[in-house]
Amino acid sequence: MSVSRRYFFFGTLLAGAVPRGGFGSTPSLKALGFKSFNDKLNVAAIGLGGQGGVDLNDAAKTENIVALCDVDFNRGAANLKRYEKPPKYKDFRVMLDKEKSIDAVTIGIPDFMHATVALACMQRGKHVYCEKPLTRTPWEARLLMTAAAKYKVATQMGNQGFSHECNRVAAEIVWSGAIGDVTEAHISTTPGTHPTGLQQLPSEEPVPDGLDWDLWLGGAAPRPFSSYYVPYNWRGFLDFGTGQIGNWATHTAGPVQTALQLGAPTSLECVTSQGKSSITYPDGAIVRLDFPARGEMPAVKVFYHDGPRAADPDAYHVPGMENETILPPTNNLTDKGRPMGRGAAPTGTTPGGGRGAGRGGAGRGAGAPGGPAQRTGAGGPGVRVFGEPGGPSKPGILTGNGAVFIGTKGIMATSSRGEGVHLLPASRWKDYVLPPQLLTRSPGHMLDWVRACKGGERSCSDFSISAPYAEWLALTAIALHVPGKLEWDSRNQRFTNSPEANRFVKPVFRKGWELKL
Repeated sequence: MSVSRRYFFFGTLLAGAVPRGGFGSTPSLKALGFKSFNDKLNVAAIGLGGQGGVDLNDAAKTENIVALCDVDFNRGAANLKRYEKPPKYKDFRVMLDKEKSIDAVTIGIPDFMHATVALACMQRGKHVYCEKPLTRTPWEARLLMTAAAKYKVATQMGNQGFSHECNRVAAEIVWSGAIGDVTEAHISTTPGTHPTGLQQLPSEEPVPDGLDWDLWLGGAAPRPFSSYYVPYNWRGFLDFGTGQIGNWATHTAGPVQTALQLGAPTSLECVTSQGKSSITYPDGAIVRLDFPARGEMPAVKVFYHDGPRAADPDAYHVPGMENETILPPTNNLTDKGRPMGRGAAPTGTTPGGGRGAGRGGAGRGAGAPGGPAQRTGAGGPGVRVFGEPGGPSKPGILTGNGAVFIGTKGIMATSSRGEGVHLLPASRWKDYVLPPQLLTRSPGHMLDWVRACKGGERSCSDFSISAPYAEWLALTAIALHVPGKLEWDSRNQRFTNSPEANRFVKPVFRKGWELKL
């Protein structure tokens, strides 16, 4: 199947995978003083528990770990013990000033401090790997994009699905014209484990030994400590996190962002919500975002489903899809990239790793639904596309982590971070042959960044790519707690019709923590 030029060569190209001037046109970062491929990076880690610890250990597979930092030595205890030799710090500013050998930094901390720490690292010439979501507010996302260009460092947001094979396969399918023009898309996340719908703040408690609460708060306004905030519940609070948008929509929206090349929306509106709160994100909601035409791609409306509890049973119904399922991630494609028939067993692939190490995901995409091997793949029972069995006659939502593209010639769905991709109805996979492989493939999300740090192509989630994406996700978070249709002026970074919404575009920093380029 050929790929129409209009679906591929339009405006900015995918995720830096194809340089604007063509292959080989990316300027050598090594010429700007970056390390040789033969040398190991000296990496510092800021945030040692949870996902921050995962990033640290991932970087340690190939690079040198030279310094560690966490405001909570209890949270980071396992990795503090695992890496005994590197110096340990609680204040990232002290570490950056003292440790002159640092080349690059991984950042895995609460959302509200991402921009503060990342900017400080870039201003000192350090390459930055910052966990998703890139920032809590749209203003911070734009700031980091500008800073990365100014300080000429390699950057990466930790939305690992951008490196997955299927994220790129999904884009190639859309660009091939297999489902026609996409004018509507749906993104869904399951309910999180963080608090939602709270009506009062938690009670004050003594600060535990090992935690520097003032440093944890950083630029946020002072407040009494409560164990309810840490180590994870902060994600549900408006002052600290981005709810399920930062937790999972950053992943599930990835294939939509990549395939549709979304820029800034012109408007957004929370069309339904449950359990609203002025302290945390709601229990569930649906937000509509309207994006203008991009090149020859038509305008598209994108619906974000924040947990299936706030569904309108009569909304967004697509006839014929009631019994369709986005299956969990599988690796059931042959080496030639052709989907297997029903009942065929996967060959030559291993879950999550592709063929051998470093492929960054399934071998050549996700495969054909329907066979026994696919039904037992990793990732759970799958995501119902438009409702659960026995539900309303016109179910209207996704019921798990995934996305659905509705085109003029068909429907495509992706699951989880994009590890699975399927044409719907499932029968379309029977004789379907994937389009040509046009996009470069990733060696793995961390290695993709390491390569950029050493003079290779810019990473697939470089801030020049991920910041505009993070910006519209942060706008979606604002819509969850500001009512009405919000008109967005991207050039001036302001809502033209809502002073209330404009209060949330940029954080209010406490004295001494303000951000400046």
